[in-house]
Amino acid sequence: MMSEQIDKRKAEHIQLCLTDQVEGKLITSGMERVKLIHNALPEIDFDQIDTGSSFLTKQQIKTPFLISSMTGGAEQADQINRHLAIAAEERGWIFALGSTRALIENESYRQSFQVRKYAPSIPVIANLGAVQLNYGFTIDQCKQIMELTEADALVLHLNTIQEVVQTNGDTNFSALLPKIEALCTAMDLPIGVKEVGWGIDGQTAYQLSQVGIQFIDIAGAGGTSWSQVEKLRSQDPVKRLAAEAFVDWGIPTVDSLLAVKEQVSNRSIIASGGMKTGVDAAKAIALGADHVGFARSILKEATTSVEAVLEVMQVREMELKMAMFGLGVASLAELRQTERIILT
Repeated sequence: MMSEQIDKRKAEHIQLCLTDQVEGKLITSGMERVKLIHNALPEIDFDQIDTGSSFLTKQQIKTPFLISSMTGGAEQADQINRHLAIAAEERGWIFALGSTRALIENESYRQSFQVRKYAPSIPVIANLGAVQLNYGFTIDQCKQIMELTEADALVLHLNTIQEVVQTNGDTNFSALLPKIEALCTAMDLPIGVKEVGWGIDGQTAYQLSQVGIQFIDIAGAGGTSWSQVEKLRSQDPVKRLAAEAFVDWGIPTVDSLLAVKEQVSNRSIIASGGMKTGVDAAKAIALGADHVGFARSILKEATTSVEAVLEVMQVREMELKMAMFGLGVASLAELRQTERIILT
């Protein structure tokens, strides 16, 4: 019964996220407030622009892009993750899996998370809800997740409001920080933390960095609202009505990025949340992000084919290179140092 419920929930998440019903309202990522100043004489060769990056300063990759955590543990998720993994391997994107809780709870779901055979060289990030550490998930089970997925890192997602609206959600987030610290100490691989679309503030990011978290995906507001997703799934009239009050909840991606960057200077920062173009990515990197994540804006293509995913990836990469050319910067390091940026 539990496995059927998980499959149904994941399948519904996919179908809802293919619509525009799940976007936050009256709130944006803030990218429209960031202006890049055009350089009419860049003094660089477009063909020599280098978008190469590295994950946690070690693993070299072709781009600063990441496929943010989306799905797993449902029949359709197997095909989606296969398409994403093959495309990510070809284009040199980091690939973050959806929540791997289902992988432990039911062996039949494992295939949808085991993408290493499709993506042998790129960084793969496994994913688990941080709150599961308060519901019996052990360090050994986290290690099992890493073994089964052959992932390079584990990210713990924070999704408080979603869990409240979700049917039978897990809402005990008390005293999680010590458990996160214990996990960071016990694991040999990097541990990160991500929001799911409401952003991370500077103080929280600092606390996480102090207990051993090595990378932070801010996942700011301005894109998918998971209170909206769960509202559309819920049969509880009280929760459905209450969720409506949170359509504009969260920290916009730009504000979250700036706040985290100010408080945490020695951790890798991923900017995601309402990111739609390579120009958005250029803005985020210029503001201090190390990587930029895309999720729902690539989901439709992932349900179709590898070729469809590759096309949208190439467009994002071209947009980033064009923005860099327009600024006159030939590398991501130079982009991070540019003064051709205005925040209004």
